[in-house]
Parts: sequence; structure tokens; C-alpha cells
Amino acid sequence: MEIIFLGTSSMVPTKERNQSAVLISYKIHGILIDCGEGTQRQLKLAGIPVTKITKILITHWHGDHTFGLPGLISTMGASNYNKTLEIYGPKGTKKKIENMFNAFVFDRRIELKIIEIEQGKFFENDEFCLEALPLNHGIETFGYNLIEKDRRKIDVKAVKKLGIPEGPLLGKLQDGKAIRFKDKKIAPEETTYAIKGKKISIISDTSPCNNCYKLAENADILICESTYESTLEEKGEAYSHMTAKQAAEIANKANVKRLILTHFSARYNDIKHVEDDAKQIFNDSVAAWDLMKINL
Repeated sequence: MEIIFLGTSSMVPTKERNQSAVLISYKIHGILIDCGEGTQRQLKLAGIPVTKITKILITHWHGDHTFGLPGLISTMGASNYNKTLEIYGPKGTKKKIENMFNAFVFDRRIELKIIEIEQGKFFENDEFCLEALPLNHGIETFGYNLIEKDRRKIDVKAVKKLGIPEGPLLGKLQDGKAIRFKDKKIAPEETTYAIKGKKISIISDTSPCNNCYKLAENADILICESTYESTLEEKGEAYSHMTAKQAAEIANKANVKRLILTHFSARYNDIKHVEDDAKQIFNDSVAAWDLMKINL
């Protein structure tokens, strides 16, 4: 699993920071969270083809999180995108996408599946699930979790000792099913071991609220908006945004392993003091930069 930050600025981009977008790559899946203006160019700089994207999760419909959608979808059409792009977002997303297609000319239309979500789990397969909770930002806004499912890995020494050959029997054990081999029943616990799945939490634009803590609980990585440093907390309250210190308080109380700060006000040329603001509360805090990569 890899996380790449395609844009780490807030409403106004800077020379160093693009508008909001984060891509999570997991096996064949490319999950894009928000699509600020210039996202497709950031993908090119990162060496990631637009055809990698399979899902787009829209946190809310403010422009700095969605202005990149028309260009990205147009380029997908020009790139012979042959999948069905799934777009998830708050109520009203279908109408907004329809209006977008009415406003612009798209020479090649790709297949879209648009899903307006409510809180809770909204996607699940054999590998992971996606869930959403509403946040507090003046318009309908969601935070998201990607939760990888626990999986089993083969204990090579145990398998060799028992003489089990490669093939479907190992696959069944890895799926947690018992097998029969040489007239003996073998339980998965004898030949495999469990690996805890990872959890990535994304808290988009919001003032602090209870759902921030619920989303972040026990996350391996918390990606959290940190528009201001703590001296501007009143400004954050006025615009329903958080400070780095408030993000750190959430990480601390929610038992997060690592906090990644993002969505910084364009007023900051040097983001280090914003990072230091968070580190006073939660030491494992890092201020993201554009094209920063994290591997899990």
C-alpha cells in the first residue's frame, strides 16, 4: 500500500503546493481522495498514469477539492480508460457531475458509476472496506477510512515440515480453512499466522468534532487537515477548519500511530513551525509536502 500526496495546500495553491488530492494505491486499486485543480499534472510529476485511478472519494464540493475533476476525467477519456470509474460523494454528487458534463465538452466519455453515500460502510471486497462519517464544515462533508482486512500468511517452515506442496491446499489454509492431507486434518492455525490489516483515516476540512475521534480510532496513519497553527485557532473556528495542535490532540486521544498534516493555509511559506505545533502534543507528526510518498 502506498500513499502519495498530490496536493497539500488549502483554498489557494502556492508555488510549492497544489490544491487537495491524495492517492492511495493498493494492489490493483487506485483510490483518489479529492481532486483539486492541477491534480492530473501532479500525477504526471509523480509518474502515475491516470488509468491507475479506480475510485474517487469526494469529501465535499468546495472548489479546492473538486476543480480538477473535469480535466482528469477528460484526460482519462483521451487515455483509453477502459474501466468504470467509481465516484463516491455526499448527497447531490450525481447532479453536480451531470452539471459538469453540461458545462464542458468531453470528446470521449468514460463509464462512470456515481454513488451518493451516507455515513457508515459504503464499499467492501475481500481485501478492504471503505467507510465514511460526516464532519463539521458548513456544507455536507465526509471523512473517510480505508480499513484493510486481516489476512493469513503461510508459515513456510511448518508447511515444509508437513510436506504440503504448493497449490490449492495452501490457498485454502491461507483463506482460514482446514484441509485434509495424507489422511490428516490440518487446521490453518498450524500452518499460517495472522497479519493485522492497516487502517488509513482521512479527516478533511472540519472543525473538531466527535466523528474526528471515531474516524481516527487506532489508525495506523491519520491524514488530517491542519490549515492553521494554534495561534490562529479563532480563525479556524470562524471558517470550520482545524489547527495542527487540534489535529495532534485527535491523534493522541484516538491512539493513532502516525499523524500526517496537510491542507495548509497559503500564508505559510515555511511549514516547519506548523509541524512543531503538532509535535508538542503528538511527537510522531509530519507535515506533508507535495509528491511525498508513504509505504505501508
